[in-house]
Amino acid sequence: MNQKIAILGAGSWGTALAILAARNGCQVLLWGHNPEHIRSLDQHRQNQRYLPGMVFPENIAVTSDLKDIAPFSQLILVCVPSQVFKQTLLALKPYCTDNIAVAWATKGFNPDDGSLLHEVVAEIFGLQTPAALLSGPTFAREVAADLPTAITIAANQAKFAHQLASIFHSERFRTYTSTDLIGVEVGGAVKNVLAIAAGIADGLGFGANTRAALITRGLNEIIRLGVQLGGKQDTFMGLAGLGDLILTCTDNQSRNRRFGLALGQGKSRDEITKEIGQEIEGISAAKETYLLALKYGIDMPITEQTYKVLYEQLAPQTAVQNLLSREQKPEA
Repeated sequence: MNQKIAILGAGSWGTALAILAARNGCQVLLWGHNPEHIRSLDQHRQNQRYLPGMVFPENIAVTSDLKDIAPFSQLILVCVPSQVFKQTLLALKPYCTDNIAVAWATKGFNPDDGSLLHEVVAEIFGLQTPAALLSGPTFAREVAADLPTAITIAANQAKFAHQLASIFHSERFRTYTSTDLIGVEVGGAVKNVLAIAAGIADGLGFGANTRAALITRGLNEIIRLGVQLGGKQDTFMGLAGLGDLILTCTDNQSRNRRFGLALGQGKSRDEITKEIGQEIEGISAAKETYLLALKYGIDMPITEQTYKVLYEQLAPQTAVQNLLSREQKPEA
């Protein structure tokens, strides 16, 4: 293909997507903000911190200088945490031309105001900029290991969605395209909150029945918020909705689930965050989702109780009791 793509974010997910794109024949430039970490990537030709053992193909180069990005490629894929998504793009903008195309694999809201990330891209680069999101049930290590995976690529322009699909699609990595940026973004952000809730329930010793109920009722909360914000209901029954929700609520590769699991077992928030050592997107997403629910008057009881555990020191056992004691009502 000889397509060039610059990837911002040298964590586990950015590294996995760099390996995938390179494996598919692309020239890849992987950027990270920490020069010491980037030197390690260059020296060892693998990400020993986040994906040890996954050797880089020859067509991956690395840099810690944002000035290198635009001259290499106008096609940029952002894989940094949502908390620094906006500031990373603002730092990049002075080096870009008007021909830039921005994709991201970041899941979450803009912490400044709860806005969606496609709105951040439009604010910085303009509404005309090709913009797309890669999302779905994906763990970085499995993608890097070339295990079968499927994702959704949602874009504001069909041509851009198909361009990204051609870069990442392979026999072991299926890409499906969508026009529903809002729905895909909401699904990817809120599922992290629900993964914390599912982890808490398991940490408290509750069983598979509880976990299944949380996933099902949690999906209902995602749909309520997503549709209110302009997403399409069908999106939430697909890879970026139900698929990603099941993945993060049921497998301990999910940092958000592991965080909730440890909370339920009685560990402190600071202690768990230090142990995991990577960004736990669901912590900030819980606050942003809860505030959006209040703003629009949407009933999201699982999100509300998770927020109160994280930000109001509510005991996890009390949060569960609050959910169980809610007034009986029809399911639909």
